[in-house]
Amino acid sequence: MKNSFSTHSQIAVVSSFADLINTHFQGNENARCWSRNLMGDFKEIVDRLHLKENITEVSCEDLLALQLSEQGQRARETILNDIQLLTDFGASPCLNLVQHYQRDDECDFIATDVYSYHVDRSPIATDTFLCTYHGAASDILPNDQAKQKILIPELREKLKALYDGPESGFDDFLAEYFFDLHYQPKPHAQPINLGNGHIWRLAVDHPMQQVVPCIHRAPIENEDEYRLLLIC
Repeated sequence: MKNSFSTHSQIAVVSSFADLINTHFQGNENARCWSRNLMGDFKEIVDRLHLKENITEVSCEDLLALQLSEQGQRARETILNDIQLLTDFGASPCLNLVQHYQRDDECDFIATDVYSYHVDRSPIATDTFLCTYHGAASDILPNDQAKQKILIPELREKLKALYDGPESGFDDFLAEYFFDLHYQPKPHAQPINLGNGHIWRLAVDHPMQQVVPCIHRAPIENEDEYRLLLIC
């Protein structure tokens, strides 16, 4: 399949949900994309939904209650089908209407919110799935174009100054507060935007993982535009 994503060695582009889920990550690959050109009016769904908080979870019942045009109904059917596919696979998909995420303002020299490049971690074998139907889409960063923030000398020294405990517990401190999950782009790094409509599967840091986890971040939202995001 020809796709701009396929030029990156860490990304495998597939044409079905079965291909998305049925092969383990291996080698350099740590991201997989079910590339799709979706039909339907996803903006109509966003416009019909009501934002209750900065992030509002949207249920299937909420979707079914919307009065939609033919194109809106088409978009709704796609979302409901995606939710069913992921649920049948054993995942727990969540559809979110996003105005913005909470910013990390506790530490002024190292951010640990989702707008910072980071990897996901789990105590069990799992992957991250996501699809942006409307609005700004997430980015991933090739692993060789990023450096773990805790390995940057000036940041590490500041973290050591923040830590109040024995040297033997410093690494546990970094993990407890998720500092070790975050990455800094190297100069001239080239992020890869995940686009709208595609379902992505990203490698997570877990005990059985055979590849490096996928570095990604949430985008800065477009002004006056909500994101409609399926994630699990």
